[in-house]
Amino acid sequence: MTDQGSTPPPPDPQQPDGYGAPPPGQPGGYGYGPPPVQPGGYGYGPPPAVGPPGYGGGPPPNYLVWAILSTVLCCWPLGIVSIVFAAQVNNKFAVGDLAGAQEASRKAKLFAIVSAVSGVVVVVAVVVIAIVAASMSSTSTTTG
Repeated sequence: MTDQGSTPPPPDPQQPDGYGAPPPGQPGGYGYGPPPVQPGGYGYGPPPAVGPPGYGGGPPPNYLVWAILSTVLCCWPLGIVSIVFAAQVNNKFAVGDLAGAQEASRKAKLFAIVSAVSGVVVVVAVVVIAIVAASMSSTSTTTG
């Protein structure tokens, strides 16, 4: 049989605050309630920016997707060089070498662009040579 209307037992002095059922008439309990504020004021919000001290953002862009696409679709020797530099960006940033990460990012972008441009130039040159060769063969057969 339960005792309806009796007062709850006094809180256990050995039990830390925030555990157990809340006192009657108070919201929360069992871990629900406002989020705790962490030192630095972050709470449950987004984490602080990751990176070397004094740098407020993430790593520079690594252009890895462009490097891979330029390798597969265009000029593979220059694309491989671009992939190598793109792979170095995040590693250099992780160890705190911001200047090295920015330089590797710049080189990855440069080699990806050069690879793509050279691939387009080669394709255009092949098409022009094929058209010239086709027109020369058709003129030589009609003349003779």
